Amino acid sequence: MHTPTRLTDRKRSAILAAAAEQFRAHGYEAASVDNIAALAGVSKRTVYNHFPSKEELFGETVMQMFQASAGLLELPYARERGLGEQLSELLAQKLRTLADPDFLALARVAIGEAIHAPERALPVLCRLGEREEGVVSWIRAAQADGRLKPGDPLFAANLLQGQIKTFAFWPQIAMGAPPLPPEQHKPLIEAAVAMFLSYFATAKD
Repeated sequence: MHTPTRLTDRKRSAILAAAAEQFRAHGYEAASVDNIAALAGVSKRTVYNHFPSKEELFGETVMQMFQASAGLLELPYARERGLGEQLSELLAQKLRTLADPDFLALARVAIGEAIHAPERALPVLCRLGEREEGVVSWIRAAQADGRLKPGDPLFAANLLQGQIKTFAFWPQIAMGAPPLPPEQHKPLIEAAVAMFLSYFATAKD
């Protein structure tokens, strides 16, 4: 299999960075491939060599954003540490990601497209659903160790993170609310972890 040259990799990264900036600033419809190419310092033909269509470029840009945020949530499960301590670290990482204005801006565009053009967004959402992020992996490991109840780890992860997103994601996406103040992070994390463990933990941790 042909291995891309370093120059090719750099061009692809530059295109994705430029696309993210343009989609954040202008939305999908108004973002121009010409402007993306100019911002990336490449020709329009080079953009299409990497991404056959604007739609595919948008999909890959959104994938990169969510994968980068999920990649920050990589805390290996440790049986010698308390569940609450580990979950608190994971949720603190999650809150830092959700406070990133660039992440929120592109997430707002992606969610808007899911509402207005579901045929464009659905393939991306399906690809995102196939990726197992750090919280799911951590819960799966804790279940295998017998410290959390058995069941669908994705369901459990969504319940846990949903409590955080209620205060630090959806108000910012849907209503333009400011980021959750840092002084509110700790009590939110403590409440979310306590509620989660009260149901899912197999014994007092």
